[in-house]
Amino acid sequence: MTQINKVAVLGAGVMGATIAAHLANAGIAVLLLDIVPREPNEAEASAGLTLADARVRNRIAAAGRDGLLKMKPAPFFLPGYAANIEIGNFDDDIQRLKECDWVVEVVIENMAIKKKLFTEKVVPNLKEGAILSTNTSGLSVNEMAECLPENVRKNFLVTHFFNPPRYMRLLEIVSCSATDPAVVAFMADFIAKRLGKGIVYAKDTPNFIANRIGVYAICNCVRTMLTMDMTVEEVDAITGPATARPKSAAFRTSDLVGLDTMQHVANNSYELLPSDEERDIFKFPAFVGEMVAKGLLGNKSKQGFFKKVKGEKGQEFFYYDYKTGEYVPSQRPKFASIEAVKPIDDPAKRLKALITANDKAAQFAWINVRDTLIYTYNRIPEIADDIVNIDNAMKWGFNWELGPFEMLDAIGVAYFVERAEKEGVTVPAGLKAVEQFYKIENGAPHYYSVIDQAYRPVPQKPSHVSLTILKKNGREVEKNSGASVIDLGDGVFGLEFHTKMNAIGGEILSMVHKAIKRTEEEGVGLVIANDGAMFSAGANLMLLVMAVAEGAFDEINMTVRSFQKAMMAIKYSKIPVVAAPHNLVMGGGCETCLHADAIIPHAETYMGLVELGVGLLPAGGGTKEMAVRAIKLAEEYDIDATPFIFKNYMNIAMAKVSMSAAELIPMGFMRQGDAIAMDIDKRIHDAKLKAISLAATYRPGKPLTDLKAPGRGVAASIKSQLWNMQQGGFISEYDQYLAGMVADVITGGDVSAGTLITEEYLLDL
Repeated sequence: MTQINKVAVLGAGVMGATIAAHLANAGIAVLLLDIVPREPNEAEASAGLTLADARVRNRIAAAGRDGLLKMKPAPFFLPGYAANIEIGNFDDDIQRLKECDWVVEVVIENMAIKKKLFTEKVVPNLKEGAILSTNTSGLSVNEMAECLPENVRKNFLVTHFFNPPRYMRLLEIVSCSATDPAVVAFMADFIAKRLGKGIVYAKDTPNFIANRIGVYAICNCVRTMLTMDMTVEEVDAITGPATARPKSAAFRTSDLVGLDTMQHVANNSYELLPSDEERDIFKFPAFVGEMVAKGLLGNKSKQGFFKKVKGEKGQEFFYYDYKTGEYVPSQRPKFASIEAVKPIDDPAKRLKALITANDKAAQFAWINVRDTLIYTYNRIPEIADDIVNIDNAMKWGFNWELGPFEMLDAIGVAYFVERAEKEGVTVPAGLKAVEQFYKIENGAPHYYSVIDQAYRPVPQKPSHVSLTILKKNGREVEKNSGASVIDLGDGVFGLEFHTKMNAIGGEILSMVHKAIKRTEEEGVGLVIANDGAMFSAGANLMLLVMAVAEGAFDEINMTVRSFQKAMMAIKYSKIPVVAAPHNLVMGGGCETCLHADAIIPHAETYMGLVELGVGLLPAGGGTKEMAVRAIKLAEEYDIDATPFIFKNYMNIAMAKVSMSAAELIPMGFMRQGDAIAMDIDKRIHDAKLKAISLAATYRPGKPLTDLKAPGRGVAASIKSQLWNMQQGGFISEYDQYLAGMVADVITGGDVSAGTLITEEYLLDL
C-alpha cells in the first residue's frame, strides 16, 4: 500500500460516524456502512416505504452521517465536508469494500460480532493489499486476528481513535503477532501526517495504555475520596490544573466520557487482569453502579457527578452526594494550597508546589499522584516498552499537561521514593535506581529505558521543529522577557512569544523589529510561531486597563502606534514573513497573522478579531487590513466592494472566531497560497519551507496609497441597521456606538465613495 484515497468505516454509531467525519476533514473519500434495519420505522411506513427501499435500508448509516451536522462540538471543520461521506449498508454495499484502501471496523465491542462481520462480510470483499483495522478500545487484537486468513492478518491492526476523533490527538496502534511492521510504519506515518494524530504504540493488553492508566487514576480518586471523606466537588478542585491535569479533573472527565463507559472499562480491567497488583481498585463502589442504573451517565444524560439547572438567577450548579444519592448545590470549595499554586504557569513547578504543601488538598493530591505513578511504572513492559509512549498517551488521550514520568521528574525521583517509603508504600526496586527520566544529551532529548536501564534518544519526526530543543542547543540569538529569536536553519529565523498566554506587550513588539532586522541582514525568511499552549491571547489588556484607570491616554496612543508600527514592519519587511498559528489566536495575535505574507495554521486554529467583545476597536491594524482586503478583492474582479466590506465588518462587529482553520478561508483571514497543517508538529517545518519558497522570488511591497474608500454611504447603511437593532433592544447604546465606529474605520471615514486613501490614513482612523 502506497496511498490511501478511500476508506470504509463499518459502523455508523457515534464513534464510527465521527471517525468518518475526521477522515472527511482530511479530504479522504469515505464509505460509511451499517446494518439494514429489521423493518421500516413509523415515519417510513406512513410514507409507504418498504424494506426494499434504499432510504429504509440505509437509514442507520444516513442517521449517523446526518447526525454529525447537529453535534457540538462540531466533528467537521466545515459542514460542506459531509459531502465526502457516502452511505450504504452491509448487505447491499459490502462489495464496495473493493474500492477502499483502508477498512476500519467500529461496531459494538463484542468479539463474536466483530469476528462474524470479518469472516462473513469483510474478508470476501476486501481489496487485495488493503489495510484492515479495528477501533476496539480493549479487546484482544490477537484473538480477533484468529478468524482472518494469513494474507489479511499481516495487514490487520488496532487503530484506536479517542473520542471525539477530531479533537483528541491520541491514536493507539496495536499490532497482532502477524502484523507486517511495514504496515504499522506506513499507517503511523499516514495517520500522523494526514489526520494529525499523535501515534502511540501499545501492546495487546486490556484497555491498552491511556484507558488503563487514566481509569486507574480516576478509580484511585474514588477510593481516596471515600477514605478521606471528601466530596466529588472537592476532589475535582484538586485533580485539575493544580496536578497538571485538565480542567475537567477526575469526575467531570467521567461525565464527559460517560459513567457507563467508565464503568465498562473498569470492569473490563478487573475481569481481564487477574494478576494485576491493584486489581481491586477497578471495582467501583456500589454508588457508581446505582448512578448508571438510574441513568445518571454524565453529559449525555445531562446529569452525572455534576449537573446544571436553569434557575431564577441563571445557571445553578449541583454535585452528586454519594452518601445520600441526591444532588446538592455547589459549594465551590477552596483550599489554601490550590489557591497558592494557581498563579504558577509551569505545570511541573505547580505540581511540585502542591504536593509539598500540607493541607488536606495537598495530601489528597500526593496520595493520588503517588499511587498512579507507581502503578504506571509497574506497567512497563506490560503495556508499552518505554516511558515515551505512556507519557504521550496520557497527554494526548487524557489531556494531562505532564505525562506520568514527566511528573516524576517534576517532583524529583529521589524525593518521591524517600517520601513514599517513609509512608510504608512499596516502591519498585527499579525506580530507586533512576535519577531522572528525561535529559538532554549531545543537544538531543533522551529518555530512561526501564527495560535496559540506559538512556535512549527520544524518537523525533524529521518534520518536527521543536523551538525548546533548538534553544537548548544554543540557537537562540535574541531574547527579552517576552520573546525570542531562534535560528531555524537554512537562513530562516523564528520569532517566538513566551509571555503568559503569549499576550502581546511592548517586549514582544520590540522583538518583532529585532527579528525582522536580523533576518533582513543574515537570513532569507522569518517564521512567527511558538511551542506554547496557544499562539496568542492577543494584546495585554491588563496594561490597557491600568492605563485607562490612570488616565494615561497619551501612553495608550503611543502603545497603539507602536503596535501598528510593528504590524506594518511585518507586512513590509524586505524578507517574507510566515506565521504558523495554533489553538487560540485572538485580537493582536490575529492581527500579527493578517500582516504576514502567508500563514500555515494548524487545523485546530481558533482565530478572530474579538476586541468588540471587551468593548474595544481592533486598532493594531486588523480593521485596516480587513478593509484593504475587501477593497483589493473588489478591484481584482472590478465589482463593488460593499459586499466584501460588509462581510469583513460582520466578522469584527460580531467578534467572530473561526471554529477551525478551514473557516479562516471564508472569513477572509486565509489567502491563496496559505495552507493548513493537520499535524501540529509539522506546522513550523511547513512554515519554514513556505518562507524559503517565497524568498526565491520575493518582492517587498510598499504601504498602499491608492485605495478607493467605500465611503460614508456604506457606513451609513451599516449604521441604519445598528440603529434598528438598538431600538429593538438587541444591542446596547454603547454596542451601537462602538460598532458604528468600526463601520466608519472600515469604510474609510467621512469621505465619499471612491476617494483615494492610504493604509496610514486607515491606521490613523
